[in-house]
Amino acid sequence: MQVVAQPTGNYGSAASSAAGVIPFERGAPSTAKQIGQIPANYSQGSGTVVSGTTANQATEAALLAYPGGVVDRVVKLSNGEYEVHYIGVNWPHHVFVNQDFTVVGAD
Repeated sequence: MQVVAQPTGNYGSAASSAAGVIPFERGAPSTAKQIGQIPANYSQGSGTVVSGTTANQATEAALLAYPGGVVDRVVKLSNGEYEVHYIGVNWPHHVFVNQDFTVVGAD
């Protein structure tokens, strides 16, 4: 499954910065390894893979915050948030989305 979301407006604007989004260029080294809230009990590989509307909403939130990559799976974590597994970019590799489908962190 691949979901492609085209952001509306200027996603590189102050609105993105206010949301805590780190802009990046494809192939550019990252200056950060982690931003925002990463669940305290998060362990890579944990959680349950989700699909359907839930996965689509989490994917859309991640792609709007960090355009340019490909999502290959969405995992529901034990705290009820979602980890969106992001590939095809130098950073982030995991985007964390809360139950309201708002990006809260990335690593």
